[in-house]
Amino acid sequence: MAPALFHLFALLTVASAVGVVATKNAVTAAMSFLLCLVGVAGLFVQLDAYLLAFLLLLVYAGAVVALFLFIIMLLDTQGQKNWGFKKFPIFVSLIALGLLLTGLGTFVTRGQLDAPNPNAAGGVGAALKPYAYQLFTTYLLPVQVMGFLLLIAMLGVIVLSKKIDGVEDVK
Repeated sequence: MAPALFHLFALLTVASAVGVVATKNAVTAAMSFLLCLVGVAGLFVQLDAYLLAFLLLLVYAGAVVALFLFIIMLLDTQGQKNWGFKKFPIFVSLIALGLLLTGLGTFVTRGQLDAPNPNAAGGVGAALKPYAYQLFTTYLLPVQVMGFLLLIAMLGVIVLSKKIDGVEDVK
């Protein structure tokens, strides 16, 4: 069952990442990005990295994608015409293809990664206690300040996106 879930999450991640790049609608791209993050979180769960999966969904899918959607709605963007292929995008595409082939070639020549030894792993959650202690003692003030700044940013976007009666929207 695990290989089937891995292939499902990998396919979801790759397909939604292609959707982010290929679509012209900004809202559809943001929703595809959200699906891509859900797929990556599923892959983290497959690796037994539950904290990373939770933080990815909480921070990126919950906050960053919501902020992207607020900004998209604030700017009221529309899809633009396709520029067509010119020399620079073709050059960049060739560089990306070369890097992809180099990575695949390196993976094939060096072989598969070694499987971790399950007996050598510590107890579940044993490695999280020092992080939690540092988070709630040493770094409590910076975390609270960042949370407060994110709250202010969110409220600012909401206030800026409100329409005021009697004021014409200049475009």
